Amino acid sequence: MSYTVYLKKNEEKRIVNGHSWVYANEVYKIEGKDKNGSLATVLSYDGRFIGKGYINHASKILVRIFIRNDEEDGKELYLKRIKEAAEYRKRLGYDNCCRLVFAEADNLPALIVDKYGDCLAVQFLSLGIDQRKQMICECLIQLFNPKGIYERSDVAARKKEGLEEIKGVLYGETPDYCEIEENGIKMLVNIKNGQKTGYFLDQEENRLAARKYCKGEVLDCFCNSGGFSMNAATVAENVTACDISELALQNVRDNAKLNGFKNINTQCGDVFEILRAYRREGKKFDTVILDPPAFCKNANEVKDAYRGYKDINISAMKIVKSGGFLITCSCSHYMTMPLFEKMLIEAARESGKTVRSVEVKTQAPDHPSLLCAEETQYLKFFVLQII
Repeated sequence: MSYTVYLKKNEEKRIVNGHSWVYANEVYKIEGKDKNGSLATVLSYDGRFIGKGYINHASKILVRIFIRNDEEDGKELYLKRIKEAAEYRKRLGYDNCCRLVFAEADNLPALIVDKYGDCLAVQFLSLGIDQRKQMICECLIQLFNPKGIYERSDVAARKKEGLEEIKGVLYGETPDYCEIEENGIKMLVNIKNGQKTGYFLDQEENRLAARKYCKGEVLDCFCNSGGFSMNAATVAENVTACDISELALQNVRDNAKLNGFKNINTQCGDVFEILRAYRREGKKFDTVILDPPAFCKNANEVKDAYRGYKDINISAMKIVKSGGFLITCSCSHYMTMPLFEKMLIEAARESGKTVRSVEVKTQAPDHPSLLCAEETQYLKFFVLQII
């Protein structure tokens, strides 16, 4: 007999509105018995049908709902959902590289599928999705006929599901580096060992938008494989790409060579220290780009993250030439848009600079967000002018 989960009184409102997560502390009682990771039916306190999703007793998120009608779980449902997700990206003009499936936003909670040329990178972030890994790969092969599928489930979120971090080839062959084209620029993506699934696809449109602010001398901090650096190099006199990872900087140099850019140089080190050193030296840039990794991955880290964001933004504001630009980002959903903007206001005041907001953007359209689920809205991208 499959599991039936009854919610406490009035706990169904958020879920009925479209949110997929059922937390364990929202549950009144559970009836039936089945395997962990199996499909469970979720009902309101008074027995009204809410939806179905995979259950995991080891997680605070007990059930992730993805069926809200009479659809049957199985391969046909996955084929339909993945095809719909891909058609949405195709309609927007995505082809060579994009996020094909974005978990809850595509009604496939805990499943990530990224396209890099003729290879796919995937993440299985919940027990139920992980147990259906083979079936999902069969769907991807049937729909896209990729050269290879590589798993990048080496993320800490899996530990909350009682799963080990894992990565490796699931199908075909995947090279160490996949060549993609983004905004007319060629990029070598380290699909096996790069950040996330190899590249920060969610900044594609923002990298293109950044070009108009990158005249003169540009400093790209936390550059990773150089997405912003390459776009800046199309218009800048000189770009300095900074990162603490020498592997990332080698990737930057390889990408610069691939595109024939001779105006990019790299600097290895702690970005916090590099920014402070430039302040001491009195070095100034026409544009500074800050695209750090998430400084907070849970709510308990927000205060420390806030201080970290403010630190680097104050330093950056002080080394931008008068009339120049600061492009600053945050990819943590815990650092909300209002909180990030508050931090920037404080940083501007403490830097002693007059700062005006020029442009505000969020993640690329292949990473859509659900209005009912704030967790899916995470990227902040601000362009500020330092007067």
